[in-house]
Amino acid sequence: MIKPKSPKEIPVDQLRWRCDPNSLKVKTSDDIIPKKEIIGQDRAIGALRLGLEMKNPGYNVFVTGFSGTGRMTTIKRLLAEFQDKQDSLRDHCYVHNFLNSDQPILISLPAGWGTKFQTDMDNLIQEMIKDIPAVFDSKRFKDERKRAMEFFQERQRSVLKDFEQKVKERGFEVIQVQVGPMMRPDIAPVINGQPTAFEQLDNLVKEGKLDKNQIDHMMSDRTHLEGQMDLMLRELRNIERKAKDSINELSERFILPVVKDHLKEIRAKYSNEKLQHYLDDVQESIMSELNRFRVIEEPPPQIPGVPSSQPQDEDEFKEYQVNVVVDNSRIKGVPIIIETNPRFKNIFGTIEREVDKNGIWRTDFTLIKAGSLLRANGGYLVINALDALIEPGVWQTLKRTLRNGLLEIQPGDLGFLGASSAFKPEPVEIDIKIIMLGDAYIYYLLYDQDDDFKKIFKVRADFDTEMPKHKKTIDNYLHFIKMICDDEKLTPFDNTAMAAVIEDGVRLAGRQNKLSTRFNIVADLIRESSYWAIKDKSSVVNAKHVRKAIDERIDRIKLLEDKTKEMINEGTLMIDTKGQVVGQLNGLSVIDMREYMFGIPSRITAKTSMGRAGIINIEREAAMSGPIHNKGVLIIGGYMHGMYAHNKPLTMTASITFEQNYGGVDGDSASSTEIYTILSSLAEVPLRQDIAVTGSVNQKGEIQPIGGVNQKIEGFFDVCKQRGLTSKQGVMIPHQNQKDLMLRPDVINAVEGGLFHIYAIKTIDEGLEILTGMRPGKRMKNGSFDKDTIHYLVDQTLTSYAKHWKELAN
Repeated sequence: MIKPKSPKEIPVDQLRWRCDPNSLKVKTSDDIIPKKEIIGQDRAIGALRLGLEMKNPGYNVFVTGFSGTGRMTTIKRLLAEFQDKQDSLRDHCYVHNFLNSDQPILISLPAGWGTKFQTDMDNLIQEMIKDIPAVFDSKRFKDERKRAMEFFQERQRSVLKDFEQKVKERGFEVIQVQVGPMMRPDIAPVINGQPTAFEQLDNLVKEGKLDKNQIDHMMSDRTHLEGQMDLMLRELRNIERKAKDSINELSERFILPVVKDHLKEIRAKYSNEKLQHYLDDVQESIMSELNRFRVIEEPPPQIPGVPSSQPQDEDEFKEYQVNVVVDNSRIKGVPIIIETNPRFKNIFGTIEREVDKNGIWRTDFTLIKAGSLLRANGGYLVINALDALIEPGVWQTLKRTLRNGLLEIQPGDLGFLGASSAFKPEPVEIDIKIIMLGDAYIYYLLYDQDDDFKKIFKVRADFDTEMPKHKKTIDNYLHFIKMICDDEKLTPFDNTAMAAVIEDGVRLAGRQNKLSTRFNIVADLIRESSYWAIKDKSSVVNAKHVRKAIDERIDRIKLLEDKTKEMINEGTLMIDTKGQVVGQLNGLSVIDMREYMFGIPSRITAKTSMGRAGIINIEREAAMSGPIHNKGVLIIGGYMHGMYAHNKPLTMTASITFEQNYGGVDGDSASSTEIYTILSSLAEVPLRQDIAVTGSVNQKGEIQPIGGVNQKIEGFFDVCKQRGLTSKQGVMIPHQNQKDLMLRPDVINAVEGGLFHIYAIKTIDEGLEILTGMRPGKRMKNGSFDKDTIHYLVDQTLTSYAKHWKELAN
């Protein structure tokens, strides 16, 4: 191993954390005892347990975190612990409201009793259909009905006979006349033994058979008798009404005990007060409509091949049915529902409609359907936040339901075909725990913009993307590898392969003392490594197969990286990797493609002159600079004033830019690079082009850590490797990022062979010495700097600018 030439150069053994396969204490994954525990999410698990166990209102859980951190797996496993918890679940049934059919009645019964009640009501109607006609056909009922009818018929005959006698005594007779389609009684005089119509009397007068006085006398008698006839008809109607009431009383006396006996059996099973009141309404309805049960007409015989012209009405007794919208008879413990399609009707249920035989849209209580919110009542419902928010009406209705503790089932297509309905089932009391999955952006958006959100989602379970690296978490990785291999029948991993997977987990976390918890990516690596082992006809997966899987995965998605580095190698994108240039240096950028990040060098240049414009950020002037980059440039101005403007005004104009940048710039990781180019331009001292630089800086000149350090180093290394390594090339990084290094093996090999170098610096001065080969210089008590140093040369230039500016001003 070649020792570092510079004290700032990082030793090879610190460029990557290595997992010793022998430290794993196993030879292959077959030696590991499988465990299915939740890894690395202790904080999130604690929050989830709190939310799931708290019974107070509003303690629903909002789960945040990146996809692949095991959010859904964790939720499923935690809920499985609650699945066998004993709780008093309820069945929910809707029945007909006999007082207002637009407001169906809700009846809640203990779990399993809803279908029993439904069966009992179906059996009741079947018994009524059989028993009521049997009572009507019984000899006793017919005899009593016959006696009652004969009694009232005799009374009617007596009244009619008395009236006819009175009419006869006055020389009249009761006849039936046609009035439209109806026959009605009338009174006609009897002449020569025959009833004669009054219209014929004028002819008899003309014939001299009657005189005027006789006709007047007949008209007077007729008027009197018509009055008597009206009284008689009223009496007949009264007798008929009494006969009907008597028959109804007779029917009630015979039928009511039968109905009560059947209902008594049902009443004895259920102690629900609302159900008892409903049975009262059922009894009243049956007794008021006995004729519906009395005659059950058999359908006419159907000719084979000819469709029936009289379809059977299957819903003849629909009002006595029971609609069990939630049946918990088969639920053991508490209901747990994961709603993958949270549309409005899927969550809250709906009221369906159908076209009746007249072609009219209609609905009733039997068409009420439950959604997942009601089916999960008493348990847990898991919903994706984004899916719920983009579905019309879901979020507002969910808030209202959780806030009020009441679920109102509504038609899912309100306003369909311009129609609206007053149909409103009785609301259901809700006792449910909602677990909603989303990202941090959605959480904070709702928290800031929706006052109800913080009241109904009081618990946040935040899933981390990394966990501390120690023996226990490394063991957890081994158990995870074993679980994936067993569950998916993959090729066993040897200890070198498992060590390689663990190392990749460290690189994915971005820090040597952390392991990634994005297990979807880790699991994919395990699967793909097994694939390459099978292609290699190997009985176990080794480190070579894991590295192959990593390389192949990157190669599938690195097209843009290859195209960019190809343009650099061809000179289309101008990057120098040797020599020295004044006011020019290679900065390092990271391009994030979501599934993959890569680093590329960018040429940064500065031009300085006398003036009062200060530092001109060309990207900002072109509206291509983000706010963080703008802040970094302003910090550079603070550094320059603090360093050189103690005894003179800073009369300098410096323009800085990322050359050939056409997509915009953000971040402050290039702020140290920009300082180096400005100081180089002022001192007219060239900077090494074979060293690329990354690092943020503060106003004191201290280098600050940045992100994507591995990708940045590897990006410049790849460019240098394409052009040929010279043993002088390297990268300068903040010393704080040294613990984040997990470089590729080829980079480490190049550093170990002295072909590439990586420096860790703490200040701008340390970087200047590496880039220029000159001492940076220190400020003396008189305010000047050591001669023949970088700061001395910069100060001399700035002093000259100030002097000339003063002369020009005078």
